[in-house]
Amino acid sequence: MLKVAVLVSGGGTNLQAILDAIDSGKITNTEIRVVISNNEGAYALERAKNYGTEGLLLSPKSFETREEFNQKLLEALKEREIDLVVLAGYLVVVPPCVIQEYENRIINIHPSLIPSFCGKGCYGLHVHEKALERGVKVSGATVHFVDEGTDTGPIIMQKPVMVEQGDTPEVLQRRIMEQAEWKILPETINLIANGKVHVDGRVVTIDK
Repeated sequence: MLKVAVLVSGGGTNLQAILDAIDSGKITNTEIRVVISNNEGAYALERAKNYGTEGLLLSPKSFETREEFNQKLLEALKEREIDLVVLAGYLVVVPPCVIQEYENRIINIHPSLIPSFCGKGCYGLHVHEKALERGVKVSGATVHFVDEGTDTGPIIMQKPVMVEQGDTPEVLQRRIMEQAEWKILPETINLIANGKVHVDGRVVTIDK
């Protein structure tokens, strides 16, 4: 059984997609052990409560130093024997101590086709604003492993989504969530849970 921690800062729509996929059997061999948020007002914590999963508020603001927070986050994951860390709209920089401990065991969902519109400052609506400013005809979402760079880890899965004339950043954001993010994030977790994802350097292969 794959023990998963989902880290999220906001509403938790991707978290809900994961929970729904577990309930429907699209994700097997997986247990959401804890949902961690840095934001006391995150609806994701309410989603965890409603599902009967532990919700943990862990904010850097609650600690005197960032190093204390980093160590507490690492401890929280290790205490719960977490196998996979899922970043689902988590707006805190994951510390090196966690990345090193969980090498190729942390995944992130990014709302573009990496390497387009990614890196420092590219999160949330900013990604879609940049895509529309550039006039791309296709955007989408990417699930990748997390390394110490920003959106630079090995790519696991991508799904394209068409950009339509008249799109606003909000409309494009919603379409990418519905058509890509909510599909490939649960699919990736299921593949990992069933031992079908392999990493060789920066290249990921998936068993058929």
